[in-house]
Amino acid sequence: MKFTSNFEKKFGKYAIKNLSLVLIICYACGYVFELTAPSVFQYLYLNPYLILFHGQVWRLITWVIVPPSNFDFFTLLMLYFYYSLGTTLERTWGTYRYNVYIFSGILFTILGAFLLFGIGLLGGKMIVGNMMTFSTYYVNMSIFLAFAATYPNMQILLFFFIPIKVKILGIIYGAMLILGFLAGSIDRKVVIAASLMNFIVFFITGRGKVHMTPRQAKRRQEFKREVKKTTKVTRHKCAVCGRTEETNPELEFRFCSKCDGNYEYCQDHLFTHSHVKMK
Repeated sequence: MKFTSNFEKKFGKYAIKNLSLVLIICYACGYVFELTAPSVFQYLYLNPYLILFHGQVWRLITWVIVPPSNFDFFTLLMLYFYYSLGTTLERTWGTYRYNVYIFSGILFTILGAFLLFGIGLLGGKMIVGNMMTFSTYYVNMSIFLAFAATYPNMQILLFFFIPIKVKILGIIYGAMLILGFLAGSIDRKVVIAASLMNFIVFFITGRGKVHMTPRQAKRRQEFKREVKKTTKVTRHKCAVCGRTEETNPELEFRFCSKCDGNYEYCQDHLFTHSHVKMK
């Protein structure tokens, strides 16, 4: 879309490369706080009440380092799994679009937390707890859903030995989310909807445009690099023979003062060309 492309041209240079690794490093910091300073860890959660009424605005950012689960060997495997999925998506979509996807998921989660807090106020219920339900868990799962939508026919080994296509796992997890949303409380509905809104937006706006294999993505990137190398903007070009300072650096170029318009000629045609006159 032209609107999105214009934003990418302006802000693409600020995109964070290898964002999946950055997120894992944030989780590592969160695990350190949880193990070494649990009292400090309590000040990291996303809590609209403490943000609005106690000025703890840092919670808008620090909740991102709160790990999605307890630390164990299985967690290490899952983090590596999500790192692999994320880096593959970044190579396919590009760094800017992957950044937009992740940060929009984080932003929607924050908005969902404040929405839930507002619903509580309207219902006469002041939510002052840590609201631990708002975490990066569903943001991580949105990475898996996006990967399943992008590479539906890719096969992975479930439990390291059961071959299964990613789209099957995506359908199973999607069905679980829908059931959880329908059967859950209002709190759970808001959590699921807000945390996965980035995937919903992605699916609606990008459907049919992201089904690209890693090999196709690599070919596209190589093609863009080659085009960038070969496509050069020339400053001088002869209006007769078409030679430029790139193709023939030994030539000199001059504009003709007798032609109507900005016509430039090489040294071989500067005095032999027919002058252009506007009728």
